[in-house]
Formats: sequence, structure tokens, C-alpha cells
Amino acid sequence: QVQLVESGGGLVQPGGSLRLSCAASGFTFSSYAMSWARQAPGKERELVAAITSGGNTNYADSVQGRFTISRDNAKNMVALHMNSLKPEDTAVYSCNAQRYTSGGRYDYWGQGTQVTVSS
Repeated sequence: QVQLVESGGGLVQPGGSLRLSCAASGFTFSSYAMSWARQAPGKERELVAAITSGGNTNYADSVQGRFTISRDNAKNMVALHMNSLKPEDTAVYSCNAQRYTSGGRYDYWGQGTQVTVSS
């Protein structure tokens, strides 16, 4: 059974930092690209950061230079380090695992963790 379980969300003041973690199980983690996406109330889901199975990273312009995505294939975990947080970063952050093979596309999502940036 595939599981993606996020943790680390919470309330933080503007300018603060948070570290989100996503624990994966039930699939070959090292073969999947991993990403974090967020969705704020009334807005569409936005891809925030992604890391390929080979470790290449990509970021949304809105978080470039403030957020860092990393993965630990030995622990089947992906993390999102968020610095210099702004109120507009407030959203539910979800972890995603994706892989394309000759047999099709595999796409899994976690339940999400709430991040609130407010004074």
C-alpha cells in the first residue's frame, strides 16, 4: 500500500522557518521524482519544488532562494526547508511522488500539512 505522510507544518511568524517532511512507503522511492505542492483557500494547487530521482531540483519563482527540497533515499523521505516565510506562503502543503514508465504514469499524493504564516 502506497503511503505518503507529511509532517512539520504549523504556525510560524513572518520571516521564520519550517521544515516539512514526507515519509514514503509502498513503492520504490528512489525511482520516483518527488515534489511539494501547495494549495491556499480559493486558489489552485501550485507546484512549489521538485527533485528528480537523480537529485536535480526545480523551484517555483515565488520560493526560489527561500525554499530547499532534499531527499534521503536510504530513509525514503523528502524534505522541504522553508526560510524567510511570508504570509502568502500560507497553504496546505502536499507531497507528491511521480514516475513515468512504459506501462504508464504513477502519481501518488499525501494528505497534506497546514502551514500558516502569521503574526
